[in-house]
Amino acid sequence: MDSTLCAYMMKNSGYEVVGVHFNYAQRTQKKELDCFNAICDDLKVTNKYILDLDFFSQIGASALTDKNIEVPTGGIGDGVPVTYVPFRNGIFLSIAAAIAEKEGACAVAIGVVEEDSSGYPDCRESYIKSMQQSINLGTKDETKIEIFMPLVHLKKSQIVQKALELDAPLHLTWSCYKDEEAACGVCDSCRLRLNGFKNAGQKDPIGYSSALV
Repeated sequence: MDSTLCAYMMKNSGYEVVGVHFNYAQRTQKKELDCFNAICDDLKVTNKYILDLDFFSQIGASALTDKNIEVPTGGIGDGVPVTYVPFRNGIFLSIAAAIAEKEGACAVAIGVVEEDSSGYPDCRESYIKSMQQSINLGTKDETKIEIFMPLVHLKKSQIVQKALELDAPLHLTWSCYKDEEAACGVCDSCRLRLNGFKNAGQKDPIGYSSALV
Protein backbone atom coordinates (compact mmCIF):
# COMPACT_ATOMS: atom_id res chain seq x y z
CA MET A 1 0.00 0.00 0.00
CA ASP A 2 2.80 2.41 0.90
CA SER A 3 4.86 1.77 -2.22
CA THR A 4 1.76 2.07 -4.39
CA LEU A 5 0.79 5.44 -2.98
CA CYS A 6 4.40 6.57 -3.36
CA ALA A 7 4.32 5.68 -7.07
CA TYR A 8 1.06 7.54 -7.63
CA MET A 9 2.38 10.60 -5.80
CA MET A 10 5.47 10.66 -7.99
CA LYS A 11 3.43 10.30 -11.18
CA ASN A 12 1.07 13.02 -9.97
CA SER A 13 4.13 15.25 -9.51
CA GLY A 14 5.06 14.80 -13.17
CA TYR A 15 7.63 12.01 -13.00
CA GLU A 16 7.75 9.13 -15.47
CA VAL A 17 7.61 6.00 -13.33
CA VAL A 18 9.91 3.01 -13.81
CA GLY A 19 8.63 0.08 -11.74
CA VAL A 20 11.03 -2.04 -9.67
CA HIS A 21 9.94 -5.19 -7.87
CA PHE A 22 11.92 -7.72 -5.85
CA ASN A 23 11.18 -11.41 -5.42
CA TYR A 24 13.26 -12.19 -2.35
CA ALA A 25 11.72 -15.51 -1.21
CA GLN A 26 9.20 -13.73 0.97
CA ARG A 27 6.19 -15.77 2.08
CA THR A 28 3.77 -13.82 -0.10
CA GLN A 29 6.07 -13.54 -3.11
CA LYS A 30 3.57 -14.69 -5.74
CA LYS A 31 0.79 -12.43 -4.46
CA GLU A 32 3.08 -9.42 -4.26
CA LEU A 33 4.28 -9.99 -7.83
CA ASP A 34 0.69 -10.25 -9.08
CA CYS A 35 -0.11 -6.98 -7.28
CA PHE A 36 2.95 -5.26 -8.73
CA ASN A 37 1.99 -6.19 -12.28
CA ALA A 38 -1.62 -5.13 -11.78
CA ILE A 39 -0.57 -1.79 -10.26
CA CYS A 40 1.89 -1.15 -13.12
CA ASP A 41 -0.95 -1.81 -15.56
CA ASP A 42 -3.14 0.69 -13.72
CA LEU A 43 -0.31 3.25 -13.72
CA LYS A 44 0.40 2.45 -17.39
CA VAL A 45 4.01 1.67 -16.52
CA THR A 46 5.67 -0.22 -19.36
CA ASN A 47 9.29 0.05 -18.22
CA LYS A 48 9.63 -2.26 -15.24
CA TYR A 49 12.18 -4.51 -13.60
CA ILE A 50 11.36 -7.74 -11.75
CA LEU A 51 14.44 -8.99 -9.93
CA ASP A 52 15.02 -12.30 -8.13
CA LEU A 53 17.14 -12.19 -4.97
CA ASP A 54 17.52 -15.68 -3.56
CA PHE A 55 20.19 -14.94 -0.97
CA PHE A 56 17.74 -13.60 1.61
CA SER A 57 16.43 -17.13 2.14
CA GLN A 58 20.01 -18.33 2.59
CA ILE A 59 20.66 -15.65 5.19
CA GLY A 60 17.40 -16.38 7.00
CA ALA A 61 17.02 -14.55 10.33
CA SER A 62 13.60 -13.17 9.33
CA ALA A 63 10.12 -14.65 9.62
CA LEU A 64 9.42 -13.34 6.12
CA THR A 65 12.10 -15.48 4.46
CA ASP A 66 12.73 -18.32 6.92
CA LYS A 67 9.85 -20.79 7.25
CA ASN A 68 11.34 -22.03 10.54
CA ILE A 69 10.51 -18.68 12.18
CA GLU A 70 6.84 -18.05 12.84
CA VAL A 71 5.29 -14.74 11.81
CA PRO A 72 4.13 -13.12 15.06
CA THR A 73 0.38 -12.57 15.39
CA GLY A 74 0.07 -11.25 18.92
CA GLY A 75 0.33 -7.56 18.16
CA ILE A 76 3.18 -5.11 17.78
CA GLY A 77 5.68 -5.20 20.62
CA ASP A 78 8.84 -3.31 21.50
CA GLY A 79 12.12 -3.51 19.64
CA VAL A 80 12.87 -4.75 16.13
CA PRO A 81 10.46 -7.60 15.25
CA VAL A 82 11.46 -10.95 13.75
CA THR A 83 9.84 -9.87 10.47
CA TYR A 84 12.74 -7.48 9.89
CA VAL A 85 14.79 -8.65 6.90
CA PRO A 86 18.48 -7.80 7.46
CA PHE A 87 19.42 -4.63 5.57
CA ARG A 88 16.64 -5.20 3.01
CA ASN A 89 15.98 -1.54 2.18
CA GLY A 90 19.70 -0.84 1.89
CA ILE A 91 20.04 -3.62 -0.67
CA PHE A 92 16.87 -2.57 -2.49
CA LEU A 93 18.03 1.04 -2.68
CA SER A 94 21.47 0.03 -3.94
CA ILE A 95 19.94 -1.97 -6.76
CA ALA A 96 17.42 0.80 -7.50
CA ALA A 97 20.33 3.27 -7.69
CA ALA A 98 22.06 1.10 -10.29
CA ILE A 99 18.86 0.99 -12.33
CA ALA A 100 18.39 4.75 -11.94
CA GLU A 101 21.92 5.44 -13.16
CA LYS A 102 21.40 3.14 -16.16
CA GLU A 103 18.03 4.78 -16.97
CA GLY A 104 19.35 8.31 -16.48
CA ALA A 105 16.79 8.88 -13.73
CA CYS A 106 17.10 11.76 -11.30
CA ALA A 107 15.07 10.24 -8.49
CA VAL A 108 14.39 7.05 -6.58
CA ALA A 109 11.19 6.86 -4.53
CA ILE A 110 10.64 4.55 -1.57
CA GLY A 111 7.52 4.17 0.55
CA VAL A 112 9.17 3.97 3.96
CA VAL A 113 7.09 5.05 6.96
CA GLU A 114 8.95 5.97 10.12
CA GLU A 115 6.38 6.92 12.75
CA ASP A 116 3.81 4.21 12.04
CA SER A 117 6.12 1.36 11.05
CA SER A 118 6.98 -1.85 12.91
CA GLY A 119 10.24 -0.43 14.23
CA TYR A 120 12.45 -1.37 11.29
CA PRO A 121 15.80 0.48 11.43
CA ASP A 122 16.00 0.77 7.63
CA CYS A 123 12.80 2.85 7.50
CA ARG A 124 14.28 5.84 9.32
CA GLU A 125 14.58 9.19 7.54
CA SER A 126 18.17 9.65 8.75
CA TYR A 127 19.14 6.31 7.25
CA ILE A 128 17.55 7.02 3.85
CA LYS A 129 19.30 10.41 3.72
CA SER A 130 22.63 8.73 4.43
CA MET A 131 21.96 6.25 1.60
CA GLN A 132 21.33 9.14 -0.78
CA GLN A 133 24.71 10.59 0.08
CA SER A 134 26.46 7.24 -0.34
CA ILE A 135 24.72 6.54 -3.66
CA ASN A 136 25.82 9.89 -5.10
CA LEU A 137 29.37 9.35 -3.85
CA GLY A 138 29.48 5.93 -5.48
CA THR A 139 28.09 6.80 -8.91
CA LYS A 140 29.35 8.84 -11.85
CA ASP A 141 29.89 12.56 -11.27
CA GLU A 142 27.08 13.43 -13.65
CA THR A 143 24.67 11.11 -11.81
CA LYS A 144 22.60 13.06 -9.29
CA ILE A 145 19.96 10.93 -7.58
CA GLU A 146 17.53 12.21 -4.99
CA ILE A 147 15.72 9.67 -2.82
CA PHE A 148 12.12 10.67 -2.21
CA MET A 149 10.31 9.29 0.84
CA PRO A 150 7.01 11.20 0.75
CA LEU A 151 5.31 9.00 3.35
CA VAL A 152 8.05 8.91 5.95
CA HIS A 153 6.22 11.08 8.53
CA LEU A 154 2.65 9.99 7.75
CA LYS A 155 0.41 7.74 9.82
CA LYS A 156 -1.30 4.79 8.14
CA SER A 157 -4.65 6.63 8.32
CA GLN A 158 -3.12 9.57 6.44
CA ILE A 159 -1.72 7.16 3.85
CA VAL A 160 -5.20 5.71 3.33
CA GLN A 161 -6.70 9.19 2.96
CA LYS A 162 -4.01 10.34 0.54
CA ALA A 163 -4.39 7.18 -1.55
CA LEU A 164 -8.13 7.78 -1.84
CA GLU A 165 -7.52 11.39 -2.88
CA LEU A 166 -5.23 10.24 -5.71
CA ASP A 167 -7.52 7.34 -6.66
CA ALA A 168 -4.72 4.85 -6.04
CA PRO A 169 -6.03 1.28 -6.41
CA LEU A 170 -5.89 0.09 -2.81
CA HIS A 171 -7.85 -3.01 -3.83
CA LEU A 172 -4.78 -4.12 -5.79
CA THR A 173 -2.37 -3.77 -2.86
CA TRP A 174 -1.26 -6.42 -0.37
CA SER A 175 0.24 -6.01 3.08
CA CYS A 176 -0.07 -9.40 4.76
CA TYR A 177 3.16 -11.09 5.86
CA LYS A 178 1.67 -14.59 6.10
CA ASP A 179 -0.94 -15.50 3.51
CA GLU A 180 -1.69 -15.01 -0.19
CA GLU A 181 -5.33 -16.06 -0.61
CA ALA A 182 -6.90 -13.90 2.10
CA ALA A 183 -4.94 -11.56 4.37
CA CYS A 184 -4.53 -13.03 7.85
CA GLY A 185 -5.62 -9.88 9.69
CA VAL A 186 -3.43 -10.62 12.70
CA CYS A 187 0.22 -10.14 11.63
CA ASP A 188 1.85 -6.78 12.40
CA SER A 189 1.44 -5.52 8.85
CA CYS A 190 -2.25 -6.43 8.66
CA ARG A 191 -2.88 -4.81 12.03
CA LEU A 192 -1.20 -1.57 10.95
CA ARG A 193 -3.16 -1.55 7.70
CA LEU A 194 -6.53 -2.34 9.29
CA ASN A 195 -5.97 0.24 12.01
CA GLY A 196 -5.12 2.82 9.33
CA PHE A 197 -8.40 2.20 7.52
CA LYS A 198 -10.30 2.25 10.81
CA ASN A 199 -8.80 5.58 11.88
CA ALA A 200 -9.46 7.02 8.42
CA GLY A 201 -13.10 5.95 8.68
CA GLN A 202 -12.79 3.75 5.60
CA LYS A 203 -13.32 0.07 4.77
CA ASP A 204 -10.36 -1.91 3.48
CA PRO A 205 -11.27 -3.29 0.02
CA ILE A 206 -9.23 -6.50 0.33
CA GLY A 207 -10.41 -9.72 1.98
CA TYR A 208 -9.33 -11.02 5.39
CA SER A 209 -9.64 -14.42 7.01
CA SER A 210 -9.89 -12.63 10.38
CA ALA A 211 -9.60 -9.03 11.46
CA LEU A 212 -8.22 -8.32 14.91
CA VAL A 213 -6.72 -4.84 15.34
